[in-house]
Amino acid sequence: MFGMSQETYLLVDAVVTIIGLIVLITRFKLHPFIALTIAAGFLGLTSGMPVDKIIKAFQDGFGGVLGFVGIILALGTMLGKMMAESGGADQIAQTLIRAFGKERVQWAMMFAAFLVGIPLFFEIGFVLLIPLVFIVARRTGVSIIKIGIPLLAGLSAVHGLVPPHPGPLLAIGVFGADIGKTILYGLIVALPTAIIAGPIYGTFIAKYIPGHPNQELVDQLARENTSQNLPSFSVTLITVLLPVFLMLLKTFADVALPDGHFFRIWMDMIGHPISALLLALLLSLYTFGSRQGIGSKQILKLLDASLAPTAAIILIIGAGGGFKQMLVTSGVGDVIGHMAVNAQISPILLAWLVAAVIRIATGSATVATITGAGIVVPVVGMIPGVNRELLVLATGAGSLILSHVNDAGFWLVKQYFNMTVAETFKTWTAMETILSVVGLIFILLLSLVV
Repeated sequence: MFGMSQETYLLVDAVVTIIGLIVLITRFKLHPFIALTIAAGFLGLTSGMPVDKIIKAFQDGFGGVLGFVGIILALGTMLGKMMAESGGADQIAQTLIRAFGKERVQWAMMFAAFLVGIPLFFEIGFVLLIPLVFIVARRTGVSIIKIGIPLLAGLSAVHGLVPPHPGPLLAIGVFGADIGKTILYGLIVALPTAIIAGPIYGTFIAKYIPGHPNQELVDQLARENTSQNLPSFSVTLITVLLPVFLMLLKTFADVALPDGHFFRIWMDMIGHPISALLLALLLSLYTFGSRQGIGSKQILKLLDASLAPTAAIILIIGAGGGFKQMLVTSGVGDVIGHMAVNAQISPILLAWLVAAVIRIATGSATVATITGAGIVVPVVGMIPGVNRELLVLATGAGSLILSHVNDAGFWLVKQYFNMTVAETFKTWTAMETILSVVGLIFILLLSLVV
């Protein structure tokens, strides 16, 4: 067509479609759900797919993703809401601050954010913990940047690299990776990456940009929690980390025990992400709910309220799954896969690069993960020995890079930390880029031994 071979035409068609997707989101400010749906339909029509198969492919991709990720998001969001309302997050932060001391408070904030961020979306964790940044800065006299950047690094690292966050979960489904191994590798990569981008970089940049918080926000948010009825540190930790423990236990059982073993069969069920999160949520109804004096009617209201903010995210993820399926069904994915094989590009590096470019263009880590995974997945079947779990992490790391003015997170941080645009670039944007690049380095190092 147009004097091009079929393979070249499909590749050009995919590039035009992705550019169109980016323009719809960035220039015309179209909601990503609508933009992804339009892009999927356009790709199906222009690639020569039979008309009757276009909608079917989109539906299959949409439903296939949400059949798993949608349930996980709902359970994880409800668990996070219970932790937030009970004061469990406050308990984790206060305990770590006491343990580390005022002189190393930036390390305490990073570890608190790392732990609290495991079951929470980035935005929820940020709003939950930002009052602690203001309180600690006022108590200790330490720069708000020195305290705040480690907190942001801890939240962002687990958001991009560790399930049950939506990006890594989605990539796990696309690549067919093992969730237990992905959690294990994700924690191995995320912790040192967060340390470098958080306490180490935060201490450095705070010498040049100490930060001056908005006094109105400080007065509004920095109200110290005087309640004596917070959940204990151990109870909070057990509740939050229960799903992670169960999923890791399932992975170890799969590795250590033969097929058909009684314990392995049961762990395959109990350690499944849906079962693990459901058990943790049920436990939280006691540890974060009735044990803290929260009545059943109030718990029901909290759980109902927690689901509303996830609606847009679920729709975007579903539409991304439909777009991914269109890439596969149309044959575009196979063309890209063959090119990657012929060019001898490392699949891990390819996954990171694709996600990074889309993140920079759209400002959305979720869109970057969805689209990047869909483009790279054909490579998995063409190059033997590709570690699927590391492909998930590489896609997640790429989706974190260079947050700038097209990202809502950029403006969220700018306003709360009362910085100029230039200062936000030097702090938040630089920290996100460090997370992405250092994360890729650790992933490549890990690929040498797993």
